[in-house]
Amino acid sequence: MRSHINAGLCCDCRHAREIESDRGAVFVMCQLSVTDPTFPKYPRLPVLSCTGHSPKLNPRGEAKS
Repeated sequence: MRSHINAGLCCDCRHAREIESDRGAVFVMCQLSVTDPTFPKYPRLPVLSCTGHSPKLNPRGEAKS
């Protein structure tokens, strides 16, 4: 995630993807929304609580801290 976006839990979640519009606006998309409609496609930021949060892993397969 870009450092200037205060996305909360999405900052280190493996399901979050940054989407940039043609006009330069940046959004955070939750990829869990593709398979589970209970997750919003573009959650309101910052996300402070999420049942689908899964930390990104480093190259050794450990959760990044």
